[in-house]
Amino acid sequence: TLHAFSTLHRKQDIVLMEHIGSSYNGATKFGRMEGEGEYTFPTNTRYVGEMKDGMFHGKGVLYFPNGSKYESTWENGIAKQGTFTFADGLQYQEKDWSYCNGYDRRFYTERCNGLRPAGKSQITDLHPPRAIPDGCYDCGDGFYNPSTRVVTAYTGRFLRSADDQEHEWIVRTCRKAWNEVCGAEPEKSAAARCEESSNVNF
Repeated sequence: TLHAFSTLHRKQDIVLMEHIGSSYNGATKFGRMEGEGEYTFPTNTRYVGEMKDGMFHGKGVLYFPNGSKYESTWENGIAKQGTFTFADGLQYQEKDWSYCNGYDRRFYTERCNGLRPAGKSQITDLHPPRAIPDGCYDCGDGFYNPSTRVVTAYTGRFLRSADDQEHEWIVRTCRKAWNEVCGAEPEKSAAARCEESSNVNF
């Protein structure tokens, strides 16, 4: 009867996981994740490591779709001690963080590989940068369409809908697909602008 209960319970877990879009490949005990395994979230973020009583427990790594990862020791589903590594290999440090501060604005790949020649500066950590679809922004984990307020992964998969705060931040700070002339009226020639400024009465 214990085996029958375990099999029935396992089938129910699989149905539930299919319903929420997650999957699990690994050891189970009484129908719950137990031992070594791999849990994949609907966002394609993967946890690979130790489980106990259906939770992340022990050593495990979260692998994010953009190539970054978080290695940690987990206790009953909560990360207790860990390290975050960006997709380019830069490891986050809580103290003495020297990357991208007020004194050194180089990208991590520039710190590792040196600066590019004058006139060929990098505009992102990735060189060459990703091509951004028309009318969209590159917000770091995907492309943002301000018309639909949707962020899609670089692979085209839906990530999230942006709230007002995220929308404003992306529009204000992220790289966009188009160029804008700032500080001058492009339709006016330099001569016309000069003529206007010379007609100012003092």
